[in-house]
Amino acid sequence: MRYRVSNIPLWLDEDEALLTRRAAERLGVSAAHLRDALVIRRSLDARKKGHARWLVNLEVTVEGEVRGAGADVTPAPAPEPPAPRVRAPAARPIILGAGPAGLFCAWELLERGVPSVVVDRGKPVGPRRRDVAELMRSGALDPESNMNFGEGGAGAYTDGKLGTRIHHPAVRKVVELFARFGGVSRILAEGKPHVGSDLLPGAISAMREELERGGCTFLWGARAVDLELAGGRFRGLTLADGRTLDSDRLVLAPGNSARELFELFARRGWPVEAKPFAVGFRAEHPQPLIDRIQYGTERRHPRLPPADYKLADNPRVAGEARGVFSFCMCPGGVVVPTPTEPEMQCTNGMSNSHRSSPLANAGMVVAVSPADFAAEGFEGPLAGLEWQRKWERAAFRLGGGGYHAPAQRLSAYLAGRPGAPPGRTSYRPGVVPADLSQLFPAAVRDALRAGLRSFEKRMHGFVTDEALLIGVETRTSAPCRLVRGDDLQSPALRGVYPAGEGAGYAGGIVSSAVDGLRVAEAIAAELGPA
Repeated sequence: MRYRVSNIPLWLDEDEALLTRRAAERLGVSAAHLRDALVIRRSLDARKKGHARWLVNLEVTVEGEVRGAGADVTPAPAPEPPAPRVRAPAARPIILGAGPAGLFCAWELLERGVPSVVVDRGKPVGPRRRDVAELMRSGALDPESNMNFGEGGAGAYTDGKLGTRIHHPAVRKVVELFARFGGVSRILAEGKPHVGSDLLPGAISAMREELERGGCTFLWGARAVDLELAGGRFRGLTLADGRTLDSDRLVLAPGNSARELFELFARRGWPVEAKPFAVGFRAEHPQPLIDRIQYGTERRHPRLPPADYKLADNPRVAGEARGVFSFCMCPGGVVVPTPTEPEMQCTNGMSNSHRSSPLANAGMVVAVSPADFAAEGFEGPLAGLEWQRKWERAAFRLGGGGYHAPAQRLSAYLAGRPGAPPGRTSYRPGVVPADLSQLFPAAVRDALRAGLRSFEKRMHGFVTDEALLIGVETRTSAPCRLVRGDDLQSPALRGVYPAGEGAGYAGGIVSSAVDGLRVAEAIAAELGPA
């Protein structure tokens, strides 16, 4: 019988062969009775500074009777059965957006025998990569092909962090598919699976090619401008070049920067609403500094990965608690420009598979809500979007144009003084010295400063002249939600299925992919068995 043995300790200098011996001790059998041992999860326990260790989950087949069975020993789960085939629809479903939600929706539908048409305004990975490189080199933005639009969506250039806070049985399927198409089996056992910005685009393309071999069609450079309806049901998707794609089912998986789509829904009176999100700056530190803080040693052990962190607090500002937290932490990473509209500046972070940059970065962000938008005169379903645009324009002006980022030393921002000019940074096209207190309302600034002081107490040395704040981080999630019901369809547009982060139902690669799988299951349930 096959068992899973969890939380087996392994110190950094110990041989991995000890894992099998320790698993046998937990099971109450001789190590000679174990075979086919497989590491299925490896997470780092660095709570005791200077004494980091691995906690490993091992799956083994046991020959004979198991005499020990504590809480850390459970039967290995059985493999998932293949998805049942469903009745063929009258027309292929259309999926708008080739990001994680769209691709995984297409995958699940194809597994059930239903090929789809995937439409994206951007380009495939190859030419898209050149457009992204040009933006970072010269500050030339292509509004249709950038860090957000194109094959893989924003997920293709955020580096493939596959950790998630959601607990859903499909999470494992998502990680397994990325491991398969990216050729990165190591992520199957990583406690914090990470593909890497150097490998993720290739994984996305390999998945798309497999979908094409199965009968799916991909249309690139195809920006949607309208939805055709008849009797309250979706009947076709109109593109900017005048074509209309006929179908009776549309999956809306556009990504969190599909601003024209939000505007279309608001203009037509279709169900869309403002939603909370978070804004702030990218904080960039020397990676060795983060290593020293987190590991408690002067030099990082060669078997340890570059250290990361996850921080959160709820300081009270003007009598109200407000969430402040780190977002998309990138050890050994780089800060990148992520605008999609002219003269609007925003940033994100990513890192390659080896996390080899000497710098670490993360978003330092503050939760904002419709009440914050209303305080500056923005009302209605697009309030958050227009508020977002306001501060991206302000950051662009403060950076002097060309998508140079306004930046300030973290300690100077916290002290409310100009400080010395910014030091070393990974951000391209480059940074310019700026007073970042000119960005965001007072409540956001005060909350961020309070949060940073709290973070310094937890990670002594975090607030330092060596760290930069780089402006701005505004695309943490969509500013609008395309409303859907329990059947995952828009209540006013039958046959339209909002999905993923861009529709307001996910946050990150994995949760977006899982939401795409859920929408495919809803469509399959509507079609019925073959």
